[in-house]
Amino acid sequence: MNVQSFPRPPRLEKIARHIVITLEGQEIANTKDAYWVLETHHPPTYYLPPSSIKVPLTRTGRRTWCEWKGAATYHSLVAADGTTIANRIWSYDQPTPDFEPIRGYLSLYAGPWQCIVDGEEVQPQPGDFYGGWVTSEIQGIVKGKTGNLDPVV
Repeated sequence: MNVQSFPRPPRLEKIARHIVITLEGQEIANTKDAYWVLETHHPPTYYLPPSSIKVPLTRTGRRTWCEWKGAATYHSLVAADGTTIANRIWSYDQPTPDFEPIRGYLSLYAGPWQCIVDGEEVQPQPGDFYGGWVTSEIQGIVKGKTGNLDPVV
């Protein structure tokens, strides 16, 4: 899967990949019922149904805007050790019409937890701006090493 061949505007697809997210042995999420968003220069961003999240989430005050999906709302959770992890999980409560299927679904950055897709541990998209997950099947130049600038190909 070469990220340079992914579309712009991005494409939303239903997937059946097995996604497991853990934090120091605590299961955060587990599902085979998710979506991914494929966008030029980006590895997939995964969106999980709320029912797959195994820990309570609390909304934070952070909001961001995506030109394709709309306004994002961020969440926090309290880890088993009592540490609060904030603004590493987001959702779209009122997405644009093309992204209506992910209304209320949750996306997680690939850290500080361990994210697994079909048995493979993912690496985070470079930088700390985007939330894509890099697996061994991802090829091409991934956006993020130089902020939000598109890579030169």
